Amino acid sequence: MKLIRFGAAGKEQPGIQSESGKYLDCSSFKEDWNEEFFTNNGIARLEEWLHANQKNLNEIPADSRLGSPIARPSKIICIGLNYRKHALESGMAVPEVPIIFMKATSSLCGPFDPILIPKNSVKTDWEVELAVVIGKRAKYVSKENAMEYVAGYCVHNDVSERDFQLHHGGQWVKGKSADNFAPLGPILVTKTEIKDPHNLRLWLKLNGKMLQDSNTSDLVFNIPELIEHLSQYMTLLPGDVISTGTPAGVGLGLKPPTYLKEGDVVELGIEGLGEAKQVAMNDPEA
Repeated sequence: MKLIRFGAAGKEQPGIQSESGKYLDCSSFKEDWNEEFFTNNGIARLEEWLHANQKNLNEIPADSRLGSPIARPSKIICIGLNYRKHALESGMAVPEVPIIFMKATSSLCGPFDPILIPKNSVKTDWEVELAVVIGKRAKYVSKENAMEYVAGYCVHNDVSERDFQLHHGGQWVKGKSADNFAPLGPILVTKTEIKDPHNLRLWLKLNGKMLQDSNTSDLVFNIPELIEHLSQYMTLLPGDVISTGTPAGVGLGLKPPTYLKEGDVVELGIEGLGEAKQVAMNDPEA
């Protein structure tokens, strides 16, 4: 299945993308795609419900806004330097163990919402990433059975303010957590529809120019290894997001470095998971 959420920010309704590509309203299912939904075997229950009800579902209006395909998760966990070439372009060593940092869940937004350049930003950057959504509570998981804990996959732009991240002291989270710094979607694709998440093309364009073009086969640490590692240090809850890292081609690594300015258009996608588009704008509250 392919799950969506649509409607005004903060008032999203649940839906699906049908096999024909239509977006259908699932509000009559009376559950959002959130932690409780995943905890209570929601994907299987929704699939059964759709068999009986899909023919009666309304297509959502063509001008509907798409939100994040999952409601605000308990955690957005990101993995740093998880593609070798990205580590090299960043001037850092390829890690021997996963580098972990968090994004504030308030940074979550829809796949076509604007990237808000925060107040005092001078280095707002882009990062296309494969996001893994956890399907059930995971604690002390082994990599051999880690994939049992995956609900599905999404496109994620791990927007990053490099000056905040690297020069404002403390952890990377400062450069990762501004409003609209986590566009997710357009769809959550359940794991049964993706034959091999470790062989997916992912790409990103800036103003029509291809800057990131790689494959998840280049991950330093694969999904089972990440789930095993993370679950030793924290309990992963249903709906939690693990963003698995970005390939080379970010603004920080260009020569000269290039960062987002108002009006820039970012397009990105992952094979089988859809495409997203964001326009950069200065934060109106700045």
